Amino acid sequence: MKVKGKPVISSMRCTLLFLGIICAAEATVPSVHAQSNPDSALIRSIYDEALAHGEAYENLRVLTKDIGHRLSGSPSASKAMEWGQRILQSYGADSTWIMPVVVPSWTRGDRAESMTFGSAADRSLHITALGGSVGTPNDETIRGRVVVVKELDELKRMPREKVKGRIVLFNRPMDPVLINTGSAYGGAIDQRGSGASAAAEAGAIGALVRSLTHALDTLPHTGALRYKEDIRRIPAAAISTVDATWLGRQVTEHPDLEVSLQMNCRAFDDVEQGNVIGEWRGSERPNEIITLGGHLDSWDIGEGAHDDGAGIVHTLEVLRILKAIGYQPRHTIRFVLFINEENGNRGGKMYAKVAAEEQATSSKRYVAALESDAGGFVPRGFRIDAPDDEATQVQSWASLFDPYNVHQFRRGGAGVDISPLKELTPRPVLLGLSPDGQRYFDFHHSAQDIFENVHKRELELGAATFAAAVVLLDQQLPIQDTPD
Repeated sequence: MKVKGKPVISSMRCTLLFLGIICAAEATVPSVHAQSNPDSALIRSIYDEALAHGEAYENLRVLTKDIGHRLSGSPSASKAMEWGQRILQSYGADSTWIMPVVVPSWTRGDRAESMTFGSAADRSLHITALGGSVGTPNDETIRGRVVVVKELDELKRMPREKVKGRIVLFNRPMDPVLINTGSAYGGAIDQRGSGASAAAEAGAIGALVRSLTHALDTLPHTGALRYKEDIRRIPAAAISTVDATWLGRQVTEHPDLEVSLQMNCRAFDDVEQGNVIGEWRGSERPNEIITLGGHLDSWDIGEGAHDDGAGIVHTLEVLRILKAIGYQPRHTIRFVLFINEENGNRGGKMYAKVAAEEQATSSKRYVAALESDAGGFVPRGFRIDAPDDEATQVQSWASLFDPYNVHQFRRGGAGVDISPLKELTPRPVLLGLSPDGQRYFDFHHSAQDIFENVHKRELELGAATFAAAVVLLDQQLPIQDTPD
């Protein structure tokens, strides 16, 4: 087309030309940046491998669909251990082994029922047993009036006759104004962990605990409870947020309302399972160990996809990625699939116990540990447990991670499985991968923690970010004066 005899480039051609210029400019950035910063080029290659050839998503599908849930002590947890060791071997670990760990064995059974009696709209409640709960006596139904509390200390202030023979509803929601959902979870977890014993001490016959999620839905979210040794054990169940909210209102309107509860969960003798470990020996500092991992066990009402199937496949993918790009670690890298994080953390404690013994009796030193146990969502950064100098060193990575929208480098909360390593002397650097957590507790410990609720690209970005942190620690950790 011409205007006044002059050619005019069409708007489409302009758009295409503009996009071509932008693409060409972007294509030149990595090579220019790589020449000025070798770490940047290495990190770019890690992300390229994870996004173009990643196997994390398929590994997660196999773990969740072919194996399923992996409750500690269950046959499926043992099957997952065998699977994890095979993957580590196939990805080229120099050696693999099982570190024995004695774990609890508990089943939720096939019955968890609760109904209300005495309101204008009685209904069945959505509940599930809390992990480790006893069943109702003789697996039969118990029934009692309801006491609603939001704080455990409320029970101590109540006259005993107002609690005796009743069922306590712990109805404190996660704090909605906290942006960090992990902090909101931590602020409400005492009622789940200690509520049953607090209720029993006050004379109650059972406990219902509001599910720990911001979502208002009918999904009960399980999780571990801890009975006090010297207090009678009573059955305890998680109740959905919709039903907890409704029940709290109904008790106000109908003070004589009663709730029935029936569960047939039970505990068995402990069994031996173990942490699955793969080791890749370092070329320069083989006696200095960098540990990374997630937990292989999961709760049994979903598939453990986000918690913590994502962390397991992140861990496996780090080995695959680094082998694929031809990386050779300076330090020895340990890939650990921890057992029993959900209801005891016996795997993490055993690993730290063995580490302490090795440091005391040999030249081995555990210099760093990383954990992925916050879901398979898009990575945002890292949680750091380390002395000031090492924490500052990790925070200096911000410019390297900026191209990947990873910006958070905060102190504290690196992870449950690696936290016992804090007791080692010298203390290792601990890092926890920190994905976006706004939706995590929608799925956490519920029947919705399934493969279909994990996004492939977000999972792959998490694996790449995890791998990049391993490499940076391997490259930058101060060399300790220990013999090879």
